[in-house]
Amino acid sequence: MIKLVFMIRRVDGMSFEAFVEHHRDHHAPLFTSIPEAARYVRKYTVSHPVPADGYPKPAYDGLTELWFASWADHHAFFASTNYRELVHPDEARFIDLASVEVLVTKETTVV
Repeated sequence: MIKLVFMIRRVDGMSFEAFVEHHRDHHAPLFTSIPEAARYVRKYTVSHPVPADGYPKPAYDGLTELWFASWADHHAFFASTNYRELVHPDEARFIDLASVEVLVTKETTVV
């Protein structure tokens, strides 16, 4: 299983609350509405920081995690017309794309 973690920040001028609302309540449903999400994506999550005493201020406003069974599925998803024409353009509406950090991993469950 291939896991991609996208650490994201909001665009300038957008409040954290508006960012979370757009990511969770608009972008995520848009993402899952395309047939390629059901066909190629094994798991999709969005996460946002919460207040946590004793921890440093978060470096990012959120993260998105995507799991694919193979690189072929990854490539097919991101090359799809629905992703390129519907989902990807929405990302620039709330994500500072220049500051996105990506970590490609192979997840191992320990506990």
